[in-house]
Amino acid sequence: MDVRALRYFTEVVRQQSFTRAAEKLFVTQPTISKMLRQLEEELGCTLLLREGRKLHLTDSGQAVYQRGLVILQEFHQLEAQLGDINQLKTGELRLGIPPMVGMQMAGSISAFRRRYPGVQLKISEFGGLTAQQAVLSGALDIALTALPIESELPLNTLELMHHPLCVLLPRSEKWRDHHKVGLAELAEHPLLILNEEFALNRQIRKAFQRQNLTPTIALRSAQWDFLAAMVQAGMGLAILPEPICQRLDKQSLLWLPLESELQWSLGLIWREGSYLSRSAEAWIECCREHWPDSAPRLSV
Repeated sequence: MDVRALRYFTEVVRQQSFTRAAEKLFVTQPTISKMLRQLEEELGCTLLLREGRKLHLTDSGQAVYQRGLVILQEFHQLEAQLGDINQLKTGELRLGIPPMVGMQMAGSISAFRRRYPGVQLKISEFGGLTAQQAVLSGALDIALTALPIESELPLNTLELMHHPLCVLLPRSEKWRDHHKVGLAELAEHPLLILNEEFALNRQIRKAFQRQNLTPTIALRSAQWDFLAAMVQAGMGLAILPEPICQRLDKQSLLWLPLESELQWSLGLIWREGSYLSRSAEAWIECCREHWPDSAPRLSV
């Protein structure tokens, strides 16, 4: 059923005149007559009866008129809602962020909320690998994760920031003369790392493999502050991004640069070739403004 036909029909009934309805709708009278004939043919019943200059609704016409008013009101609300979504007065953004990077993203999240207060922001804290699967399955619109990702994944990426990795150590005489720590030396000590949920876990393990090193993994955890507490307790050494280390207690812990090509690179990921919501597009643009040096890298 053509919504225009319903609109023309209800307006004719309201105006009690084809001529006045045509003027109100800015169309010609023959156009309205044609649309009403098509509506009656589609429904298989007569809707209007003419008696001189008066118009009377049939029983079917009364039912179509009453139901048509409801349908047109719903359609009007739908148009208004779609307009609000397109103008980002409303909507929803399902965003995944690793637990470690909340502080790094606070500025861009705040800017997004100020700019689009009507968009409901649903933030889920996931490690990078879990976030990737959530984006691929459609559970998340977009997520932040460590880069690079596996090249075969159908994901688009936008790198936002990168930071060096550091080795977290207990503040003791043993380490005070060191300026950096390499993977070979690190493999001689118990290692405390983030668990398999995090992309950084995979990258660190691959870095050891490339040097034919087999570290002793003493502990895996999803909580960087717990890893730091275990280092302080003498359980082993940890590899953490520099911004995380900067938030730790310098009186009891020491961190030195990791001698490796590894970096903590973070970026946005979203599904390649799939519909991207207006709110997700706005989030990407907001991040581009917050990190003007960011550049898109499409996975292949």
